[in-house]
Amino acid sequence: MTILTKHSNRSLQILNLVLIFGIVQVLRKLDLEDPIIITYIRLAYFASQLIVLAIYYVIGLKIEKSNDETTLKYVEPAKPLTNEQPKSVKTNYRDYDREKLKEALRSALTGAGVLMAFHLYFGFTQPLAIQSIMSVKAAFQLPLAQIHILGQKAEGDLRRPWKNPNPFAIGDANQPQVDKQAIKRAEKAEKNAKNKDD
Repeated sequence: MTILTKHSNRSLQILNLVLIFGIVQVLRKLDLEDPIIITYIRLAYFASQLIVLAIYYVIGLKIEKSNDETTLKYVEPAKPLTNEQPKSVKTNYRDYDREKLKEALRSALTGAGVLMAFHLYFGFTQPLAIQSIMSVKAAFQLPLAQIHILGQKAEGDLRRPWKNPNPFAIGDANQPQVDKQAIKRAEKAEKNAKNKDD
């Protein structure tokens, strides 16, 4: 990870904290027990989720329109706390982006479902208000959005395969590898495992 990348990630984390702090300060001035205010917060949250879905829809259209079949080979790291081995992946930019879009959509829907459950069953309103802003911001920060909507080049941190989001990970042990030696080792290990099974 380069010094520039570290500073970039740190800046995003600081910006997120500042935004959350600002939203919390505003919410402190509101009566979160007031049904009218709760209704407005719910409407804001639903609107933000519609915006997120619209962003993903546009990304999907852009992926299909570009139809980029450039070959992409990399090694997917083993899942933490499992006995699985790293596996080699051969795909193309279009299919890779499709898969990442599906993952983002699943994550957004799961997060929305959990958040609404906490709101409806436990009465937590503050997280709903915070996510009304943070979910849209997070959608635009995805490499998919930066490339297909904001028009940035797939270089540097935006070069495929993208790093797995894990702010607590140290080093690159849990990240995809693109060097030829890593790919050869993974392919050889898979071939040996297949021969043993046969």
